[in-house]
Amino acid sequence: MKKSNKMIAAAAAGALLLTGGVTAVANAVSPAAAPEAAPAAASAKVAADVQPAPENVVAQNRITVGASSKAVNAALAKCQADKLPFVTVALVDRFGTVQAILRGDNAAEHTIEAAKQKAYTAAAFGAPTSELAKRINGNGPSIADLPGTLFLAGGVPLKVNGVSVAGIGVGGAPDGALDEACATAGADALAAK
Repeated sequence: MKKSNKMIAAAAAGALLLTGGVTAVANAVSPAAAPEAAPAAASAKVAADVQPAPENVVAQNRITVGASSKAVNAALAKCQADKLPFVTVALVDRFGTVQAILRGDNAAEHTIEAAKQKAYTAAAFGAPTSELAKRINGNGPSIADLPGTLFLAGGVPLKVNGVSVAGIGVGGAPDGALDEACATAGADALAAK
């Protein structure tokens, strides 16, 4: 390192130390400022005291990590048995948050998003995406325009006591019916026997 570069680096470090010291002094709470901080602390305590009663909190069923893993593995195994190793399987909760994803050998990148969107669509609407695709008709805006959804066969909802709590989707097979057969195998792996 040249001498001039060392001097510049030393000057910059000194400026950082000086700026840090000034910032620390400016951020120090004076006794006069303390009463302003008290309401924020009081409001934080109120938020922490919400009672977990049915009128205040919604209980939610979720698929466990173990069950999610079991389902995506079963779906991919079905696809592999059907000579479709180039698919992606996704399991999402009803809000579209990925719980598990498994990308098969040679699966293209677009299959990841397709699987997630099919899974979310099935979870959100509580029906297989093959059925939902039949509901889209006519010209103009439709449910197919909703962000994050994909109305192609390959997504299956996962329900607990008849309520959709998650969805499993498969993307990448040459036909949506093949995707859906794999997704159904994943769902069946979790079905009550």
